[in-house]
Amino acid sequence: MVIYQNFIGIDIGKFNFVVAVHGDKKTHEYAYDASSITKFLKDLKDILPQSLVILETTGGYEMELLLTLCDKDYQVHRANTRKVKSFILSFGQSAKTDSLDAKALAYYGFERHQCLDCFTPASKHMSDLYSLIQRRKDLKQMLVAEKNRLQSPKASLINNSCQAMIAAIAEQIKNISQQIEELISSEQTLLVRQELLKTIPGIGDIIAQELLVMMPELGTMNRRQAASLAGVAPKAHESGKLKRYRRCQHGRDIIKPMLFLAAMAARRSNSQLKVFYENLIARGKKKMVALTALMRKIIVIANARLAQWQKEQMVENTQMPS
Repeated sequence: MVIYQNFIGIDIGKFNFVVAVHGDKKTHEYAYDASSITKFLKDLKDILPQSLVILETTGGYEMELLLTLCDKDYQVHRANTRKVKSFILSFGQSAKTDSLDAKALAYYGFERHQCLDCFTPASKHMSDLYSLIQRRKDLKQMLVAEKNRLQSPKASLINNSCQAMIAAIAEQIKNISQQIEELISSEQTLLVRQELLKTIPGIGDIIAQELLVMMPELGTMNRRQAASLAGVAPKAHESGKLKRYRRCQHGRDIIKPMLFLAAMAARRSNSQLKVFYENLIARGKKKMVALTALMRKIIVIANARLAQWQKEQMVENTQMPS
């Protein structure tokens, strides 16, 4: 069992993050950029090696800091937001500020550290892959915006400018996609995991790459945990005689759009996933309900295939002569 001397809670926002050390009343706020992350590491360099850092999943915003800490070989737990929220409420604390959240995360680590697992990146290139995939997402949004401008009523006045921007952005997306492919190809484990994901109808290169980076836990969970983390696990909403449609809540927001695109493609494919979707529709399910069920099916299959591959790898390694 690892013995930690300190517990550091970090509340992460889009533009800043707040750091609290358990037992210390003061908190420290940093801007969420590369220079401030470097300053944070420098400020806490004396205690970080003996500490457990706890931060929440915040729709992907936590990834840059999370991977930076992992690159430095610091121990980091990526906490489930709902569990932390329930932990805080159990003490009757209803107030909410960034400083209070950071202190609560530090206390959560202090109380539960014996049963908290540390985050381990699936690849030494994970930090670079995350930055590249995020950049590709940003460029795609810019590309959609430029194409929309091109279709505006007075587009003829800005036609040349829009066309030039569209061509430039498309070239950037192509270059970044090539860098992502090169990084994945340079590491056999990542390459195999990507190819396994692509065997699932609806999942191509881009979605496979994004799942590898944005949901690195795939293959290490059971099917319920995978569906819940992806935000496609239906939750019961019943009380007495009141029974409503089950809703898919929580989960990692960045995953659901990927699965939606995968499900849209899978329902048009010549596969068992298409049959699964059509059977749900035939039974009277609403199209969105059936599509959500298909999204859940895809992520469960993805998790199972990666888990099976990892199990086979472990068996092979144990059978190899020393």
